[in-house]
Amino acid sequence: MEKQGWKREFCWHPCAQLVLGTRIMSDTGTPGPSEHLSPAEAEALIRSSLTPDMAHRLRSARLKDGRAILVAEAGDLSPGARINLEASMKLAVTKLPGVTEVHIALTADRRRRRIIAVGSGKGGVGKSTLTTNLAVALAKMGRKVGVIDGDIYGPSQPKLLATEREKPAAKDDKLVAIDSPFGVKVLSMGHVVAPGKALAWRGPMAGKALGQLVEAEWGDTDLLLIDLPPGTGDVQLSMMADSKPDGAVLVSTPQDLALLDAARAGQLFEQGDVTIIGLIENMSGYECPKCGHISDPFGQGGVENFAKALDIPFMGRIPLTIETRLAGDKGEPPAANDGKIGEPFRVIAARLAQWLDTGAL
Repeated sequence: MEKQGWKREFCWHPCAQLVLGTRIMSDTGTPGPSEHLSPAEAEALIRSSLTPDMAHRLRSARLKDGRAILVAEAGDLSPGARINLEASMKLAVTKLPGVTEVHIALTADRRRRRIIAVGSGKGGVGKSTLTTNLAVALAKMGRKVGVIDGDIYGPSQPKLLATEREKPAAKDDKLVAIDSPFGVKVLSMGHVVAPGKALAWRGPMAGKALGQLVEAEWGDTDLLLIDLPPGTGDVQLSMMADSKPDGAVLVSTPQDLALLDAARAGQLFEQGDVTIIGLIENMSGYECPKCGHISDPFGQGGVENFAKALDIPFMGRIPLTIETRLAGDKGEPPAANDGKIGEPFRVIAARLAQWLDTGAL
């Protein structure tokens, strides 16, 4: 397949070695001096030494001549918790090779929620099911996750997360996110309008609706997954302007037609300077429940090859199974239990968690 016209800017820092569990070494076999790192490499090095919660609070970090300077958010913490956070960060960073002095500034800003967009550019490739199961798997890992149903005209998250009969409350002119049975908060226009009612809204109204869902009362949620609608229209543009994601995951089935639309979605995120975390191949192979024969109705390996051509991480593949479809219809995400059909979602969620913690896959 011809190489697409968009290219993700991705840099594998030398300090990725440390993230993977090894230390940066100089030619003599001793830890390399910190002054040889670029500012981005130094920040990645420091971030890799912190726990996920500490790394999420970190806003900036510098390292020069053995002196580390960190700025972190602590506006939502009690005085005692602020002291503990500062001590824990200082202890972690002090252990890095070449660091002799650590200074930490805690700001009064409240911790900003991180936003991950899940898109494809094309409908019917399984974005919603994937978003649901990634959120549930991340919640089982201990993350505080919320799902926003960005498909204003065709919401499906209420059914997938078994909250169809729930209506959000309002607090201080904001909607209050609904608690699903799976430890994941969720908001959708499907919770607001009558079941089955069509929304005849123009693009700007849909974009404004997404903004209201993002700015809702999410409690202690620190990660939002946005299940985007198909295409690259008003909803996506409003999100990029008002609630720019920290990163985006692209979903596609293996055939060329779907990949063309995934490329368009990639172009949109690239133009908005949003990091493409990786590509996921959905509906990848079908195993006959009677004879066990595996067929490939949508082709094989197309997304992985596409990712290699564009130098984008390939995050994994989700097989096409009857069980996954039935579970979605029942509002029982496969990732909520330890069964076989939930395993691919858990594997990909673990990779997303790695990116959230380290900035790399």
